[in-house]
Amino acid sequence: MTSGCGVDRLLIIALALLAPATMAHAAGPAVQSNVTAAIILPVTVTKLQNMDFGYLAVTTAGTAVLEPNADTFSTTGGVTRVGGAPQCAEFVGASKDSAVVNIKVPNKPSVLTRVGGTETMTVTNFTLQGQNKRTLAKQASFTFRVGGTLNVAANQVEGTYVGTFDVTVQYP
Repeated sequence: MTSGCGVDRLLIIALALLAPATMAHAAGPAVQSNVTAAIILPVTVTKLQNMDFGYLAVTTAGTAVLEPNADTFSTTGGVTRVGGAPQCAEFVGASKDSAVVNIKVPNKPSVLTRVGGTETMTVTNFTLQGQNKRTLAKQASFTFRVGGTLNVAANQVEGTYVGTFDVTVQYP
């Protein structure tokens, strides 16, 4: 009987030695994680979302207006909203040091051109949420929205219209 006990102990020790190898083999593949960092200059501004007037139906000339202070959308004339999610453009900025910045939106129309065509519309009356002059605390962030008025013709050709506009943040 003594020899039988020794074999059982040897078998238990052998199984114990195999267990870690089996567990190591059962591990899944390595999982990766992203690493990010943002380096800011004295003042940095980034776009969070584009200006979007949504889907519009047109019977006569009119406008679609994005108002950034109340973050509202309205139409005039023969322009009617029929879908989409109209939204003002939105930006975020950060300041490394205390600073006073001046935010400038366009004072001239921005032209939107129909994708696959030459037809155009304009966005005018760009408006800024809040004051254009902002005092920033050291290492603080700030956000702001920009709205405008889309001018739609009575016989506007159906399609998607795209364009761009510039927002400038001046730092002394």
